[in-house]
Amino acid sequence: MKTCFVFPGQGSQVVGMGKDLYDNFDEVKRLYSDASEALGYDVATLSFNGPAEELNKTYRTQPCLLVASIAAYTALTIKGIKPFALAGHSLGEYSALVAAGSLSFRDAVRITEIRGTIMQNAVPEGKGLMAAILGLERETVDEICRGVKTGLVSAANYNCPGQIVISGEKAAVEEAMNIAKEKGAKRALPLAVSVPSHCKLMKDAGKRFEEELNKIEIKNAQVSFVNNVDARFVSNADDIRKSLVRQLSESVLWEDCVKTVFASGADTFIEVGPGKVLSGLMKRIEPSAKMFNVENLETLNKVISEL
Repeated sequence: MKTCFVFPGQGSQVVGMGKDLYDNFDEVKRLYSDASEALGYDVATLSFNGPAEELNKTYRTQPCLLVASIAAYTALTIKGIKPFALAGHSLGEYSALVAAGSLSFRDAVRITEIRGTIMQNAVPEGKGLMAAILGLERETVDEICRGVKTGLVSAANYNCPGQIVISGEKAAVEEAMNIAKEKGAKRALPLAVSVPSHCKLMKDAGKRFEEELNKIEIKNAQVSFVNNVDARFVSNADDIRKSLVRQLSESVLWEDCVKTVFASGADTFIEVGPGKVLSGLMKRIEPSAKMFNVENLETLNKVISEL
């Protein structure tokens, strides 16, 4: 049996995440204390008690979600469950790279806060939009985006067959949503995110982020890691650095990432961190794969008994 750990991205955060593991593992308590020291506020208090409005600010969400994911990862490794491969959805890549030994935990906590701040400031409030298009082939969605006349819009996340997220200028995304409905999309829903990620509107933000990323050490990955922008195995530190910068303004090829890992022999996937977003996508991408999630003691014990 070969197990791939997959780490969720922004949107999976929830007040209370990580608390159960914090209460049960001293190693997890240390993670929260390290993160709080690195960021200058109490990460445990914000994560466990909210308020949600504060936790949902992008520059807070990103490091707090990373800490919750690494808490779940730490609990798994304490119990002797190690990954054969690693992948993360968007922000989740940073958790995956901590697990791969490529980023130090403290650097990852700091750089995700910086990433969140840069993303938040990249596009003026109300100018950008993201939307989920359900029930259309990816080729159709790409064609719709290319045909939009009112501005910039493109596919941000190829999540699974029949679920693609588009991103760009508000009017252009709304036009694409209308065309998608005309072309037979089951639904076209605007997403409650303030930042149009993974599109060309983030190009300048990518340059600013690159300057910050260049200040931290990135090592070669010690565990097989699949990146979002190429959906291929990447281990070289320079390649990882470049791909993290590209990820801000390029599409997340999640469906392809899962297929790459599955083709390499992984037959079991564990979503490591809050929620079951990736587990839901997995059912659509590789229904034959075994899928678990670990976010608290109950789900951890379930995985231990099943594996």
